[in-house]
Amino acid sequence: MGVRAQARVDTTEAIKQTARRHLAQDGPNLSLRAVARDLGVVSSAVYRYFASRDDLLTALIVDGYDALGANVEVAEARQPRGDLAARWFALGRAIRAWARANPHEYALLYGSPVPGYAAPRDTVEPANRPVLVLVSILRDGAASGTLTVNDRLPRAVRADLAQLIATPEFADVSPAVLARGMTAWAQLFGTLSFELFGRLTGAVTNYDAYFEYQLKAMGSYLGLHR
Repeated sequence: MGVRAQARVDTTEAIKQTARRHLAQDGPNLSLRAVARDLGVVSSAVYRYFASRDDLLTALIVDGYDALGANVEVAEARQPRGDLAARWFALGRAIRAWARANPHEYALLYGSPVPGYAAPRDTVEPANRPVLVLVSILRDGAASGTLTVNDRLPRAVRADLAQLIATPEFADVSPAVLARGMTAWAQLFGTLSFELFGRLTGAVTNYDAYFEYQLKAMGSYLGLHR
């Protein structure tokens, strides 16, 4: 990489790092002028790298999803392929560990929508990375006969899931198994969001134990017993 290209990479990363500090201080209400001020440059210099606040938010969102996805993929890949419960626990623990280490980025990804911001298609593939790890567990469970769910689904729900299953990413997973996977996924993130956003204050004192309990309960719901 040439000197000029490296300088652009370095400046882009410096802008994003500064923006992450603003996330911690002010939430997602980013100001490119404030970022430029912290970097000691005029705002027009930042606009050469990010044309708008939304472009900068998108870059931060993509980076966040990629970092979360990479952590989940590595943690899950370390488990024996046949131990579906161990893979599920590794996935859940990796998500929580990353979220606790990066609470403001987690809030950007899974918290309240940013007013006036609409996420572009660029964010979809990174956002799917941890989802596809879950789907791999469901697919392997269905292939091995471990997951044999026969829930009766409402027609409208089955129709929605049929569209997902028609895509390569969700192929070979039955609607009933996928429905349970989505329920467990929502409960996992709901439990984690309640922890990080203070919704369990006064009700839970040992968050580690509570999250482990929820992971076990969700694993049992999926048919992944330990």
